Amino acid sequence: MFTGIIEDVGTVREVLSIKSGVKLNISSKLSKELKNGDSVAVNGACLTVVEEKEDSFSVDVSFETLNRTNLGKLRSGKRVNLERALKLSDRLDGHIVMGHVDTIATIKTIQSVGEFHLLTLEIDSYTFEHSVEKGSIAIDGISLTIARLTKGSLDVAVIPFTYENTNLKYLKPKDSVNIEVDIIGKYIEKFTKKPQTLTEDFLKMHGFA
Repeated sequence: MFTGIIEDVGTVREVLSIKSGVKLNISSKLSKELKNGDSVAVNGACLTVVEEKEDSFSVDVSFETLNRTNLGKLRSGKRVNLERALKLSDRLDGHIVMGHVDTIATIKTIQSVGEFHLLTLEIDSYTFEHSVEKGSIAIDGISLTIARLTKGSLDVAVIPFTYENTNLKYLKPKDSVNIEVDIIGKYIEKFTKKPQTLTEDFLKMHGFA
């Protein structure tokens, strides 16, 4: 589990092809604090450290993760957002982020508004249906608040600190970003639909549907 508060922006050193996936080697100041088996969010995707050195660490990325995230587009030199797993004793400064990317979105525009930046994303129907204005969303693992939401796009206002201390300042229009919608909203949706589903199953079992 994560919070969406980015701890470091790492640099991809190497992308190695392995059977049914890739191995990413990433340089980061967090490397000396990681050990094999630790969970780390890379652009919001929860991955497992398989090798660690003083100034870099490696993670394996499966074909499933490559298909669902933007990690398959990473090349040497690309910057990635990094966050270690949450400790139970830590403050939850962002929101509950599982590290399970739901889908990807495309950057439409990045506008400067005074010292802030307004990020507009082109989103799919899944993101729209599972999001609310003023609700939380994780974009490349960053905990952000939705400022405006329409069927095809959403806006987030980014404070200067977040812009300067994440990979956002390296992104440009048409780049893809990982999206994880609020887990609480997904559970609420499931539970509110559950009674109807149970009723339908009951009727089918007894030959009424």
